[in-house]
Amino acid sequence: MILTELRTYLILNKRMPLIDIANHFDVTPEAIKGMLEHWIRKGKVRCIEGAVCNKGCCKTDPANLIIYEYIKSNK
Repeated sequence: MILTELRTYLILNKRMPLIDIANHFDVTPEAIKGMLEHWIRKGKVRCIEGAVCNKGCCKTDPANLIIYEYIKSNK
């Protein structure tokens, strides 16, 4: 997978959880995070991190709580 494929995927889907992106490309979430850092530095993608509630009822993979969103260019 190359960085442009990752960018195109986010453009098409607008906003995606890290785990879904990793599953789509069949790559580990850590590898995808590294690739997404390139687009974050360029100002094309932002990371939105959620949090598990403190009641103890939420039993989710932390990768489900990290959302990446493509930022539209105003040019």
